[in-house]
Amino acid sequence: MHMDWQFLLAALGLALALEGAAYFLLAERLPRMLALLAEQGPGLLRGMGLAAMVLGLLTVYLVRA
Repeated sequence: MHMDWQFLLAALGLALALEGAAYFLLAERLPRMLALLAEQGPGLLRGMGLAAMVLGLLTVYLVRA
């Protein structure tokens, strides 16, 4: 299997840009949102992480198909 490093780095750059956009656009509300997340149990956070990963992989699959 051939590794497409250019694609991988582009995807990483896009992920960083999207993560940074939340901090830039929601700078005033983000501390409260993060405090609310910190109060949640590990099960909910894992579920949210799993849902985000599945949605991301599904998106990549559909775009690349």
